[in-house]
Amino acid sequence: MLLALLLLAQTPDTVVLQPITVTATRQSSSLFAVPLAVTQVKKQDLFGVKGSGLDEALTLVPGVVAQSRYGNQDVRIAIRGYGARGAGDRSNAGTTRGIRVLLDGFPETEPDGRTSLDGIDLAAAHAIEIVRSNASAVWGNAAGGVVSVSTLPSVSDPRISLEPMTGAFGLRRYTAAGSALVGSGVLGASFVRSDADGWRAHSASSRSLLNISMRAPVGEQTQLGVYAVGSHTVFRIPGPLTAAQVAADSRQANATYQARDERRDNKVARLGLTLEHQASDAVAVTALLYANPKALQRSERGTFRDFTRYHVGGNGTVRVRTPLGRGVRGALLVGADYALQDGAILFYNLSPQQTRGDTLRDNKGEGARNTGLFVTEELSFGAAERWTVSAGARYDDITYDYRSHIDPSLDARRSFTGLTPKVGVSYRLTPSHSVYASVGGGIEAPAGNETDPAGTFGQDTVTAINPLLDPIRSTTYEVGTKRQWTLDAGSFLRELGYDVAFYQTAVRNEIVPYRGGRFYFTAGRVRRRGAEIALRAATRVGVTVQAALTWNAHRYTEYTVDSVHYGVPGASADYSGNRVVGVPAFIGAVALDVVPAALRPLHARLSVESMGSFFADDANRVKVPSYRIANLSLGTESALSLGGGLGVNAFVTVNNLFDRRYIASAFLNPDVVGGEPVAFEPGFPRHVVVGVQLVAH
Repeated sequence: MLLALLLLAQTPDTVVLQPITVTATRQSSSLFAVPLAVTQVKKQDLFGVKGSGLDEALTLVPGVVAQSRYGNQDVRIAIRGYGARGAGDRSNAGTTRGIRVLLDGFPETEPDGRTSLDGIDLAAAHAIEIVRSNASAVWGNAAGGVVSVSTLPSVSDPRISLEPMTGAFGLRRYTAAGSALVGSGVLGASFVRSDADGWRAHSASSRSLLNISMRAPVGEQTQLGVYAVGSHTVFRIPGPLTAAQVAADSRQANATYQARDERRDNKVARLGLTLEHQASDAVAVTALLYANPKALQRSERGTFRDFTRYHVGGNGTVRVRTPLGRGVRGALLVGADYALQDGAILFYNLSPQQTRGDTLRDNKGEGARNTGLFVTEELSFGAAERWTVSAGARYDDITYDYRSHIDPSLDARRSFTGLTPKVGVSYRLTPSHSVYASVGGGIEAPAGNETDPAGTFGQDTVTAINPLLDPIRSTTYEVGTKRQWTLDAGSFLRELGYDVAFYQTAVRNEIVPYRGGRFYFTAGRVRRRGAEIALRAATRVGVTVQAALTWNAHRYTEYTVDSVHYGVPGASADYSGNRVVGVPAFIGAVALDVVPAALRPLHARLSVESMGSFFADDANRVKVPSYRIANLSLGTESALSLGGGLGVNAFVTVNNLFDRRYIASAFLNPDVVGGEPVAFEPGFPRHVVVGVQLVAH
């Protein structure tokens, strides 16, 4: 099929689509000039989803593992292996690792590389861009991939909508959203309240989220943006099971998690400002500032933990476009980022009611600061500027400052620094068809709970920062091609597109969890290889097929460890050649959309998601089985008019249509109890979601 598409791409009977631009690469560029793998997801692609988690938006993005652990915003996300270690353990609940998540350009990712997804809801999303390549050269720490969500609505779409939604396992979700023109600017707002009992015992969740975004001119050459988001999220954690427990009753919770009422209660807010100024035809300046307070409570490992944090920061860039000679144009981008997160953490005992007890076990402060300077030069030349060559580098200083207010002898400070380069070249055969190649570095500092995994009291009392961990450093080589085009009116096919990428990444100091995520240590070297294909074909009879296929071959090349042996001095295990934990060898998804002209606006979608098996332990003895599930949605692709400017949309979705039993996620290097690994988190059985949306234009 791929060969046929490539051959068809050379036929003259095509019409070029309108230009497609991307911004997640830090500057507005044509999708076909960027020498990286980038995927766009638009609002209309989110048909039939309940919208709680990012997994529903990333299903048809190749190279991405996106699985809902418990059916809410607690989503496991990995891009080309980055973020895979965030697949399990208590400390990773509700967070991701190794990839950068942006909301309207503001970092959801904290300075240490962890990302809470409390502020992300698809009800507010109008567009999503995913950079599937390592983007550390422009975004810095923990940018093995980038997920950028935009909530700013289209200027031409003023409207108000109300959408109640209900579903199996106690799902109750209500969304109110609106957009309006404010002078020459645009304003968007949404409020979501979502509650669910959960399909497993002890997996109930609730979330309230308010999102406001506005962008307006404040002069002929200046745009001001104001963005606010606030959320309150509470979710219980059912925890992992043994294989025998899954087989006996996959709805049960881990008995320890349930007895301790392990949970998260997160209150998060952010106010952000952006300023864009076009100083001249050649020079543009941008600035961004934000303040992000957080109040977080959790029950974890027999303790009640109370976090009070503030996350503040900003960035500034200068872009200079310069003609450098006949047929050559340059674009220089220079910028700086600064982010600081600090605050107090109080550890108490758990009361008999599993609330905060009276005994203060620990009182400490944790600070993380990330400072980055970056520069990128992009040269476009040749006939119609078909060639684009880009080169850049970034210097990062990631500093941790941990203080114990009970035992100051544990106080520690440590910095991780490094220079990360990247070079890429793309050639545009047509305005919407390009081939590209790139090579670049990556850096990921150990996250906060990896440098300070305290929680197993009495077993880590030397220093507040683990001195054995080093930053993950990597070098990625990538080649690819992408094209989108329309065919002439006499063709059965209306649109065709493909995106093909091949990559190889050499990784030093891969960080892996052990003892169920209590501690972390550094592996030697890892080699990641993969191939990604995305296809889209739309016919003139209302049938569209989309597919995303990924093959991964990730292996430890050098890895000797002694932590698997207790009380055996000098014993070690060599895991060189083993598959890397948490990364399936195959990921696939296919979606068939049918919108028959005679029945418009009726829309039917059948999708199939396939996940290959992967290992949950470095020894490659604990295997998470593969699975394949199907989903079916029926609804309207556009609102049915009720008159008077009112319209109504509706959908019904059956997820896991054939009621397959499967494992959605797993703890990596899990605890072993009675000889059985406690690793597996079962996925949702068949369930129905129904939504109705009332729209006023």
